[in-house]
This record gives sequence, structure tokens and C-alpha cells, in this order.
Amino acid sequence: VMRRLRAKLESEFPGLALVYFVSPPFRPLSTDEEQKISSDICDSGVRILFVALGCPKQERWMHAHRGRFPAVMVGIGAAVDFIAGTKREAPRVLQDLGLEWLFRLGAEPRRLWRRYFYNNPRFALSFLAQLAASRATPED
Repeated sequence: VMRRLRAKLESEFPGLALVYFVSPPFRPLSTDEEQKISSDICDSGVRILFVALGCPKQERWMHAHRGRFPAVMVGIGAAVDFIAGTKREAPRVLQDLGLEWLFRLGAEPRRLWRRYFYNNPRFALSFLAQLAASRATPED
């Protein structure tokens, strides 16, 4: 996937400087591996670091590494697969209706059901509770 992604980006954007690519293993990294990757990122000169580890792993990784790199970190998840052409995107009509999640759930139900039916509602409720609490507290 990484090779296909790089080839596609280089062909579509010939002036783009792609200075760092890594595809870590699907296991927790050792301390040495973690330090090596962090060092390589810093040494690469990257200014925008796209992180595609999947949700919520990429968000946790970016949170744990905030402030370590002279770069902005952006979680892009499935965009890597879409750009590389390894996964299909939802039809435009579903995207326009905000239903790409439904298309993806249908394509990968075993992987995505927990995110869409458990994690996302929990997030929405937490957000609403925090919003209500902030509005109930008078500002100084």
C-alpha cells in the first residue's frame, strides 16, 4: 500500500517532497523502535506528518507524540487506501449525503461496527454533555 501510495503521489504531484515513509508493524513498538522512528521523523525535515494508523490508534499515537516533532500531525486513516487504490470510496451520492460511513460499514462490518455503534455514540454524548456543562457555567 505504501509503495502504491508513494508512486501515485509522485506521479500526480511531481514537485511534492515526500521525505519520510514508514509502515510500522501491527504490534506495539519496542522502546528502541519508537525512538528510532521519532528520530527519523525529526531528521527527515518533514513539516506535515500524515499519520494513517487507523482510528483510534492514530489519534492515540499523535496525542502521545505531541510536541516531539517540528511538524504538524494530521490523522488521515483510510485516505491512504483510497489514494493508493486499494479500497473503494463510497459512491459520490453517498458522500454528498454524509453517508460514506454506511458504505464503509457495509464493506468492513467486522472491523467497523464497534466504532460506529459504540465509540461514536459515546463520543457524541460526551461532547454534548461537555457543551451543556460549558453553557451552564456563567462566564467570568
